[in-house]
Amino acid sequence: MSGTRRKRFGVVPIVSGPMLATLVAEPFDRSGWTYEEKYDGNRLLAYKDGSRVTLVTRNGKDRTDQYSAIADAIRRFPPKTLSLDGEVAIFDAKGVSHFQALQKGSGRLIYVAFDCLYCDGKDLRRLPLSKRRQALKRSVTESSVISLPHVLDRNGMKAFAQAKRAGYEGLVAKDLSAPYVERRSRRWLKIKVHREDEFIVIGYTPPQGGRKYFGALLLGAYVRGKLVYVGRVGTGFDRQTLASLYRAVRPLVSGELELPSQPPGKGLTFLRPQLVAQIAYQEITADGKLRQPVFLGLRDDKKARDVTLPLPGLSL
Repeated sequence: MSGTRRKRFGVVPIVSGPMLATLVAEPFDRSGWTYEEKYDGNRLLAYKDGSRVTLVTRNGKDRTDQYSAIADAIRRFPPKTLSLDGEVAIFDAKGVSHFQALQKGSGRLIYVAFDCLYCDGKDLRRLPLSKRRQALKRSVTESSVISLPHVLDRNGMKAFAQAKRAGYEGLVAKDLSAPYVERRSRRWLKIKVHREDEFIVIGYTPPQGGRKYFGALLLGAYVRGKLVYVGRVGTGFDRQTLASLYRAVRPLVSGELELPSQPPGKGLTFLRPQLVAQIAYQEITADGKLRQPVFLGLRDDKKARDVTLPLPGLSL
């Protein structure tokens, strides 16, 4: 695999990127698949070689110091060499993860390890998920900061109903016979219960009334390689968020932005498309606009160029 040819953390191969799930519109049930809770956090790859541990985001940023308690827990795992794929999240009292809580740091960080890619000198990526899951359970010791994945009902339709009742963002369905591939795959599928996705901040409107700094953020995404306007978000900000966002966007101000259709309104300020925001929304309308969007936070674990309009069946 490409990760083996490129880089290693000691003797542990570094993957070129995590395996990603493809969005589908409706829940389903298939023999030989497992259904798991979809977490509302940040993807994190963990590498261990002896006492050395590093934690890396999906776009290659080192977060070992930021999540030092998680790194310390992984350091104590029995295998001498180990590579894990998982997600770091913060959960509320009902056991539901929330990206906003992760952004604000309001709660205990937990790393949910849901795949094992390398263990004690063996590259497991070509093995089926069922075998990798066995290795995961042998290698990972659950604690206050480490968890194994929450597996839902074996029937996909019942699993979706479970996720809906619990208030999860959604679920991820995985083919137990699938190897681990370092790209998006249709052998991992995600079904949303509550809609949240990443969008690019491409500008802002002037402030109105008593609001300072800006009125709303203009949002975009790529469709077939072209950046398009998908709407604006004006809720989800408190005074502190408005100020910090304004500091973040001001260095990116651009005189113009090439778009197939320009956003409506006067006095708009456009930005170089670099910042990525997490947005909750009701739906995407037929003309590709977000309905009732709410700002949840900025994220730095995904490149703006990789943000595409989240339509079912589209390779995101």
